[in-house]
Amino acid sequence: MPIPASWSPRLLSLLRIVVGLGFLSHGVSKFFGIPPFPMPLNPLLTAAGALELVGGALILIGLFTRPVAFLLSGQMAVAYFMAHAPKGFFPAANGGEAAMLYCFVFLYLAAAGAGPWSIDAIRDRG
Repeated sequence: MPIPASWSPRLLSLLRIVVGLGFLSHGVSKFFGIPPFPMPLNPLLTAAGALELVGGALILIGLFTRPVAFLLSGQMAVAYFMAHAPKGFFPAANGGEAAMLYCFVFLYLAAAGAGPWSIDAIRDRG
């Protein structure tokens, strides 16, 4: 039995929440060591960590979702082409699968918005 189309907005919100939590965890790892980040931070990793921490939190709660998701999509495209693509063509082999997926999920959220379970939806109603 397929999921009814009426669930689409709620599943959009659920996707945003799960992706926000996952992305936030990368920033927490870089700045707070939970779990420990495997390398020392340089200025580029520090900037990435700040975007992951703040952007992940904003995506999680659904605040300014469209512009934040667009910015994070760009961050993940840059991360993919700087850190992963030089190691090989295939994302599963070059370690860039997560960056590629985050890039396109954020691009989708930039177009689709936050969904009904978000601060953006509350602001739009008020």
